[in-house]
Amino acid sequence: MPETSTHLVIAGAGPAAQALLRHLTGLESPVQRSGLGHTTLPFTGRITVLSNRDECPDALMETAAHSKVSVRFGQAASFIDAANRKVTTTEGLEFSYDQLVIATGSAPVLPPVHGADHALAYSTIDDAERLGADVQEIADTLGRRPLAILVGTGPSAGQAEAVLRARGVRPVRTTLRPAAVVSSPVSGMPAAGIVFDDGSIMNGDLVVLAEERSPRNSLAESAGLKTAPDGGILVDSGFETSVPGIRAIGDAAARDGLRLGLVLSAKEAAARCAGHLLEDSGHRARPGMQVTAAA
Repeated sequence: MPETSTHLVIAGAGPAAQALLRHLTGLESPVQRSGLGHTTLPFTGRITVLSNRDECPDALMETAAHSKVSVRFGQAASFIDAANRKVTTTEGLEFSYDQLVIATGSAPVLPPVHGADHALAYSTIDDAERLGADVQEIADTLGRRPLAILVGTGPSAGQAEAVLRARGVRPVRTTLRPAAVVSSPVSGMPAAGIVFDDGSIMNGDLVVLAEERSPRNSLAESAGLKTAPDGGILVDSGFETSVPGIRAIGDAAARDGLRLGLVLSAKEAAARCAGHLLEDSGHRARPGMQVTAAA
């Protein structure tokens, strides 16, 4: 397949961006577009990742070493000139793009609860598997059905409660935000209680914080992208935004009134988005062409 001059810029380097890179570079199996009768090939253009981090997460290392991938650390995207298809970073660097994917995620609405790092957390559907594994381990350690203190309101708290019940955990849910999280008396166990501003305490075997998050909208607003009333870049079924050439995935995006992170896992969203990007770039296997999945 001949080389193409297509330049894809990915704003963000979190789980959704990492999963997208793995699909585009062939580290994940080629994307099979359901019902279209063809398989897409790995992206053959250039890919630039704009990361707000100064370090490279382990999950990004393999794709960062790819010859077609350039990761710019400490260069978060800060402004989009959609008319001229250019992205400017916080450090003033400018990148032209043919396609742009925004994967900047979300941020907590409120400051962290004191001691929150000792509690379990739920934010997106990607947390379901990890939360389930954690509570199962706690149940095995205790040798009985655990009692969970669940803090939060909205869809994320509802999903967390469903995960807990599916694992046999008894959740006691509170919508009142605690002042602090209390450590467990059992060594090696996560937090087991919460303290409110008035000094009252709720105790259990584990604490799950499922507080609301807000999609990061500032980059989208700089390009004039349409956003949902309660946050999130509005996207259609192909992850396209209201501006041509720009897509959004992960917890930065919204569809049908929900943050995308509460509807699709980062891996699933990335796989679907990769298929659309490859199709748009013309990287489609011809009938009869053999495609080999990357190991």
